[in-house]
Amino acid sequence: MRILLIAYEFPPSPSPQSLRWTYLSRELDSLGHEIHVLTADLGGETPGLPELPDTIRVHRTFPGPVRGMLSLLRKRQQRKRDAGLLPDAPGDAAPAAGQPQAIRPPRNWKQRISEAIQTVAQFVHFPDIRGEWRFWARRGLRRTLDAVQPDVVVSSHEPATTIELALIAKRRGFHWVSDIGDPVLASYTPRRWRARSARIERAMCRHADLLTVTTDATAALMQHRHGRERPMLVLPQGFDDRRGEPTEGVALFDADRLELLYTGSFYRFRRPDALLEALQANPALRLNIASIAVPESVLAAASRRPDSIRLLGFLPHTAILDLQRAADVLVNIANDDATQIPGKVNEYLGARRPILNLGAGGDPTSTMIASLRRGYNCANTPDAIGALLTRLAQAKQASRLDDGLDLSPAPILDRSWRSIAARLDTYLQALAPGEIHADAVREPAATRH
Repeated sequence: MRILLIAYEFPPSPSPQSLRWTYLSRELDSLGHEIHVLTADLGGETPGLPELPDTIRVHRTFPGPVRGMLSLLRKRQQRKRDAGLLPDAPGDAAPAAGQPQAIRPPRNWKQRISEAIQTVAQFVHFPDIRGEWRFWARRGLRRTLDAVQPDVVVSSHEPATTIELALIAKRRGFHWVSDIGDPVLASYTPRRWRARSARIERAMCRHADLLTVTTDATAALMQHRHGRERPMLVLPQGFDDRRGEPTEGVALFDADRLELLYTGSFYRFRRPDALLEALQANPALRLNIASIAVPESVLAAASRRPDSIRLLGFLPHTAILDLQRAADVLVNIANDDATQIPGKVNEYLGARRPILNLGAGGDPTSTMIASLRRGYNCANTPDAIGALLTRLAQAKQASRLDDGLDLSPAPILDRSWRSIAARLDTYLQALAPGEIHADAVREPAATRH
């Protein structure tokens, strides 16, 4: 089957959505599909992303004036690095043992100007600065549709620009699979874009031949909001079951202390304050944080207690996977919204190390960890976390850290990217060339530019 993926977030972007479709594209290619990708030309390279087979054809288009300017700068810097005129970018390699990387490099005047321009542009372009890609993406989409003649078009959200583009393909009679993480109209959608987001979400639910979501809660929400009648398929984030034992990061951890690892971002709905307070009562353990940016509270705590809080900065995706497999305990801070399950949770499952999940409980992540016996659910309060950490530190000293848990691969194989792609493949086969849905598809006002 010939598949055209519309994805703004695609390598060299290291975002979770980019990783999702890097893996799914690889697995669909291995199943024999011909994969084409329409994406923005963001320039540069990002080390440590999953390797894509040469058989995947990537069609890059101009991303818009602001991102286009940044793309040119990244390409120029990459040429200088390739020529040995510039040092490697931060995160090109895993840190040496005991050597944390810079979290936030000093911002020079060029970065400040770039940030100011992007902030202003976000008030102009829907749903954010990435929306400036829309004009050039439309041109690229029409050319690519004519040249490729795909059997099915897949749109990867976010941004919602990809859904607007896919509606164009649907009007031309192509089958459409819409893949969304968070809803288009989400809790964080700016007020100025909420009506437009609702219209696009409604058009998507009405016209997409298949809607794929990452959680049951999102599927239920689409049904409740729009009475979605066509098929919906839950395809969570996954893990790479093709990856072997860790080759880096083992030496970073101390065998004589409990080593905690947190990877990912922090948000206002995902705060580490209680964990930081609990660490004060447990000096015999260490929290390692791999993140490109952290809250001021984390920076201050790491400065006061560098022996128990280590900031690793931004690391390549493959280096992160190795660290996850080498750590004692992997830390997850639950989201407030049940429709938003951190994608790294399934990545943690693939690492086959105990997971410490901090939250109120009763959410899908907590239920999954408990049912699979993959780790520990703990209230996100200093006292509860402190008591559990003390117990885990003692268990490590007694070489019993994994007791009572099932860290074997068998129970989680259905969450591997290979398995997730196989489930998607089953539904794609049902959209094989044949009669297209004959409903008239009109472009909603939200998609006009």
